[in-house]
Amino acid sequence: MTHPRTLTIASLLSILLFSLHWADEIARGIEPGTIGRTWGGLLILFIWLYGTLAIPERRWGLVIVLLGSLLASGVPVLHMQGRGLVGGRIAIGSSGALFWVWTNIALSASGTMSLALAVRALWNLTARRTQPRT
Repeated sequence: MTHPRTLTIASLLSILLFSLHWADEIARGIEPGTIGRTWGGLLILFIWLYGTLAIPERRWGLVIVLLGSLLASGVPVLHMQGRGLVGGRIAIGSSGALFWVWTNIALSASGTMSLALAVRALWNLTARRTQPRT
């Protein structure tokens, strides 16, 4: 599998997990499902998808994927503040707690992988542009 395809798949997986996690939090009442917060989140997802699918080989596309991946890999860190992943707003043994925790862990793993691949792609893009043409 080629590197750009791997980056696209990893980024799309992160986007899917991020949207599932966000929807689960809205359904549980952890995040408000208000129009103001929803439009902001949808804008983030749109920009992230655009960078991943429409301009993946360009510098701006890679920067967008890098920033989205950084956010995705940081979501579990935000949820681990205080009591940790479970025991705060999510009750231990509650219905759907396993799914919520799993999306946190999987989101961190896929986000970190996307982050590493985006950094590598940006590095390669910069290296190609600085090489003298023969």
